[in-house]
Amino acid sequence: MLQLNIMAIPTGTLNTLITLIKISIAIIATVIVARVINRALVIYFKFASGKLKVDETTYTVVRRIIIVTIYVIGGIVVISLIPGLPNLMLGMAAGAGIAAIVIGFAAQKVLSNIFSGISIAIFRPFRVGDVVEMEKEYGTIEDITLRHTVIRTWQNKRQIIPNSRISEETIINWTIGDLTVLWAVDFGISYDSDIDLARSIILDEINKHPDVMHEQDREAKVRVTELGDFAVNLRALFWVPDRPTAWGTGAEIRESVKKRFDSEGVEIPFPYRTVVFKKDMKAKRAG
Repeated sequence: MLQLNIMAIPTGTLNTLITLIKISIAIIATVIVARVINRALVIYFKFASGKLKVDETTYTVVRRIIIVTIYVIGGIVVISLIPGLPNLMLGMAAGAGIAAIVIGFAAQKVLSNIFSGISIAIFRPFRVGDVVEMEKEYGTIEDITLRHTVIRTWQNKRQIIPNSRISEETIINWTIGDLTVLWAVDFGISYDSDIDLARSIILDEINKHPDVMHEQDREAKVRVTELGDFAVNLRALFWVPDRPTAWGTGAEIRESVKKRFDSEGVEIPFPYRTVVFKKDMKAKRAG
């Protein structure tokens, strides 16, 4: 009975039904394979990161390239299963040169981001977990995809930057190599204040701070950097263990030095200007 029903179906309809089944199987198989491989790679990284010391940045980019490749292959298989579509696409590609150029320009940014993401994985100017300054923003690299990089800023916001822009930007990486940081805090004192007293107060507050490093070759220093319009400018230089510690340490030292200046009579001046009126100048000349 079943055989009779199948034989009763028109050949064109039967072929269409078989094609739809094949396409559905190809799509489902592609999704399943991609998810299984992605899950297997995630489990492998959790195992290998502790024992084989696999770099997370390279692993993340390579894993995503593999998954994208699987979907691309699946898409090609689906296209090949649709009757006449491969030949149609080849004909369109051969005859639509202008459209190809337009599409090429449209995809230029996408391809640029992808190649930049691969370049980041190969040359590793930064890695997942590194502390960086990029586009006037300070934060931690949280994720690197084929299209963009995600930075968790100091405000706990996510800054998403296309990889093509990152490849053209100057990046300060505070994590690669030596983590210690030479930090600077500026102070201004009046011309009437004692420079030596101000220097001793600043050094005393720096050396009392628990986060400041006190190795022999990394002693804190205070230098006169400028004789300004209304202030003698001093710059304190000291070492801290890492960049995340530096900003808070500088802010606390700045506050403690201000309190010591107030109690010991070291003046931090306000900007001031001498204003001379024209009528006063005329009167002076007449006199």
